Amino acid sequence: MQKNRLGTSELLISPIGMGTWAIAGQGWEFSWGAQDDGDSLAALEYAVERGVNWIDTAAVYGLGHAEILTGQLLRQVPASRRPLVFTKGSLVWDPETREISHSLAPQSLMKEIEDSLRRLQVNVIDLYQIHWPAFPADGNSEGIEEALATLAQAKAQGKIRAIGVSNFDVSQLERARSVTDIASLQPPYSALMRDIEEQILPYCATAQVGVIAYSTLQSGLLTGSMTRERIAQLSDDDWRKSRSADFQEPRLSKNLALVEVMANIGARHGVKAAAVAIAWVLRNRAVSGAIVGARRPDQVNGLIDATRIRLSHAEIEEIRPYLPEGMGTNVPSSVS
Repeated sequence: MQKNRLGTSELLISPIGMGTWAIAGQGWEFSWGAQDDGDSLAALEYAVERGVNWIDTAAVYGLGHAEILTGQLLRQVPASRRPLVFTKGSLVWDPETREISHSLAPQSLMKEIEDSLRRLQVNVIDLYQIHWPAFPADGNSEGIEEALATLAQAKAQGKIRAIGVSNFDVSQLERARSVTDIASLQPPYSALMRDIEEQILPYCATAQVGVIAYSTLQSGLLTGSMTRERIAQLSDDDWRKSRSADFQEPRLSKNLALVEVMANIGARHGVKAAAVAIAWVLRNRAVSGAIVGARRPDQVNGLIDATRIRLSHAEIEEIRPYLPEGMGTNVPSSVS
């Protein structure tokens, strides 16, 4: 699998990376429902075997559980195939109430880095990212400069190799870059969420900030396997069932029509709708890599197939009429 340099860092990444939000398990606010850890590890390991060379996780996913699983994966795979590990901090939780809050305080971030190193069982984190500039997303983003100075200090100490940010806008990126080198931005980006095309992607391309897109499959909606019946059967503790407008009418019918078009295009290439949805994201040259998620090994191949197709101009135009009007995002503002 080809590799792309992540911004100006030394990190070379495959076009696809594996995310861990969906496999973080139950018992926390933004759970995707019950998940078997054995299936999760098998899916990650198979993806690494297929050439995926980075895992994106976060301390808050499963309140530490996703990082622990990622650490287990690192011990299972041969050293020659060890994937790069990207994680995120700034969302913290009370261990008793499990209530999630936000902190950019230097002391809090340093503790988060140490906790992530321990859970991952590594001596250095390849990419450490500020998860959110504020909490909730539209809150006060004071403290960005101090937070990035803290990460620069951790990098100088050899605890992290590169620094990234997630969910930052252009002005916040500029503030971050005034303090230290920023290897990457992690924003939401899919055929259903295109906000970043107007300002953020052009800015990142000019500033040589890598882009690793999340929610490329709109939390499973663009995989081609999500139906009304399956959505109705999602567990009550799956956030998509109650909090995502994209999984409810009137958006759902329009979104499923888009999926059908992607499935038809995929059939011509011998791939599924999911691969077309990911290829649509990767078509933009400013995007360094796309984060995808698999809960079982059998789901992995359909995602990696995106790396072997290139959408033609005609196919992109075929998709265009089915894209939603406007570019509004629709993800939980506290975790993704």
